[in-house]
Amino acid sequence: MDYLYRLGIGFVLAFALNFLAMKLLPLSKEILGKDRGREFAIGSEVNIGKPTGVGFYFVILFVFIGFAVCVKSIGITIIFVLTLIEMLTGFFDDRAKNPWNPYIKGFLDFVIALAGAFTVVFFFGHEATIGLNGMLLNINPILYFVLAAILIVVSINATNATDGIDGLSGTLAIISIITITIVSFITGSQSMNGTIIGAVLIGILIPYLIFNHYPSKVLMGDAGSRAIGFFIAFYAMYMKVPFAYLIVGLPFMLDGGLSILKITIGRLTKKRIIILKNVKTPIHDHLKSKYSMPVPKVWATIVGAATIINLIYIIVCLLINK
Repeated sequence: MDYLYRLGIGFVLAFALNFLAMKLLPLSKEILGKDRGREFAIGSEVNIGKPTGVGFYFVILFVFIGFAVCVKSIGITIIFVLTLIEMLTGFFDDRAKNPWNPYIKGFLDFVIALAGAFTVVFFFGHEATIGLNGMLLNINPILYFVLAAILIVVSINATNATDGIDGLSGTLAIISIITITIVSFITGSQSMNGTIIGAVLIGILIPYLIFNHYPSKVLMGDAGSRAIGFFIAFYAMYMKVPFAYLIVGLPFMLDGGLSILKITIGRLTKKRIIILKNVKTPIHDHLKSKYSMPVPKVWATIVGAATIINLIYIIVCLLINK
């Protein structure tokens, strides 16, 4: 009963307080930046001048509400602090007159990923299920640390790259949290504490989406997308189903991750090797330019595909764990 009480209170508080925050945007002129558009991003000019970086509000609310209703531990405290730090790295970029150097952001992501991976291994262990059945694998701690750091970096950047279509990144994040929670329950690796924190994040994101659906009034900016990406990676590991990210994170990786991969290979080879030459990335830009899809249809296409992928994954888990 205490578990359900804390889950309910956390969700309601998160929804109510973030709805007010998104509605009022307190001190927005002093705190928030204005969207400057994205270079080479199709249709990004329509967002120029909109308040961006509202992730500053909802990540702070998520951390404080989540911490208030969850069972406290040193590990959880560190993860919440790292979530705030990741938010701030994006927030100061959102407010900057010119975008930060991508290498600086990459370095900061790497440092936070190392800290997050160490926290997971040291405080929460290095056991995981493969995300299909309840068999627990005891992974070598050094290997788990390396894989955890990679997962965090990938999740941060893939989530950030999907934040180019109104409502897309937030919706995919909700689908991911719900799927990870369900799969962890099916496989028996669930954490009641984790479920509570996941419910708080969903409660935070729903009111944001009310104001971010097309045509958006506010944008989460890097402050929101980078922190959410960090937390999704942690959540999968905390619920002992990190390999589930290969499924739940697939929409992020196919949409935003391909963009990161294309850019990275191009920079490392000084543009001697360009993959996906005829495909605009992120994929949502390809859908807009190649097929002339309006934003709502792009959102529906990617979210629909993500929903089907995650439903199939859940059904397979149910069948395996009969």
